[in-house]
Amino acid sequence: MKTISILIPAYNESANLRNLLEELNCLVSSDYIIEVKDDTPEGSVHSHTICMKDYQWEYLFVNDGSKDDTLQILRQLRKEDSKVNIVNLSRNFGKENALLAGMDYATGDALVIMDADLQDPVSIVPEMIYWWEQGYDDVYGTRSDRGKESWIRKRLSLSFYYILQKMTRIEILPNTGDFRLLDKRVVMAIISLRETQRYTKGLYSWVGFNKKQVLFKRHDRVGGKSSFNLLSLFNLAIEGITCFTTAPLRVSSCLGLVASTCALLYMVYIFIKTLIWGDPVQGYPTLICTILFFSGAQLLAVGIIGEYIGRIFNETKSRPVYIVESFNEQKVS
Repeated sequence: MKTISILIPAYNESANLRNLLEELNCLVSSDYIIEVKDDTPEGSVHSHTICMKDYQWEYLFVNDGSKDDTLQILRQLRKEDSKVNIVNLSRNFGKENALLAGMDYATGDALVIMDADLQDPVSIVPEMIYWWEQGYDDVYGTRSDRGKESWIRKRLSLSFYYILQKMTRIEILPNTGDFRLLDKRVVMAIISLRETQRYTKGLYSWVGFNKKQVLFKRHDRVGGKSSFNLLSLFNLAIEGITCFTTAPLRVSSCLGLVASTCALLYMVYIFIKTLIWGDPVQGYPTLICTILFFSGAQLLAVGIIGEYIGRIFNETKSRPVYIVESFNEQKVS
């Protein structure tokens, strides 16, 4: 019998945990009839029955240094349900690192990753399992509806995916997050990448393997408050760009080349103008604006270089990506 692990990183999600466990238990104890469209030009639709009792299940919660009573509730849920396993990190290491911790401790033949806020519908999991049984290694969920998300957040997210896709050679999947099913060999490939500056959504694409898209409508958050504000998303975007492309460095080089060329041509123009017509060199305001512009460009270039050097600095320290305080209430030394 195959085992499927469900990985759920949790940070201050105490308001959602019991509802989530109820939905998961309902999922694994039911049979589902799903309609899938074949990968053929005709796209014929077939019905299939997925018996969830044919699999063993593991719920792997990663407590990412929560400040509320998330850990206490998880411990209580473990007493009530033996399928619940708890990886308790020593502090908040961030979702990307919490995902790696969960992958390290997962034991299933396949791994389903989902958020604890109930925005990822568990009803999509049977369809993911179906395509996994058909031979796909990475069955990823793509949001057809982003729910009650602000207009500016939607536009910024789509713009980020577009920019990153233009900058990198790997395929970046828009409207696709961590909600997906991964075969064991994909999980092993990802955990072999021990870089500390992680952008997991890019790593899914970087490792490759046979992928399949599943569309779903994202639900609204049931309880609690999202820890991802615009600043957090901006930092994540910087991580994604600096982890998977050096295009910003090339932009800085091109900007410097263009600026130097323009300055040289303008210098030749001023020299010829003064030599032939004898015009005095004028334009103090223009000179000041030019100096300020190129000073700003230089600072921007230095900042971009600094971002990459900072990541090199962090990688060379070779610190662990995360530290586990306990696993199922047993302290980890």
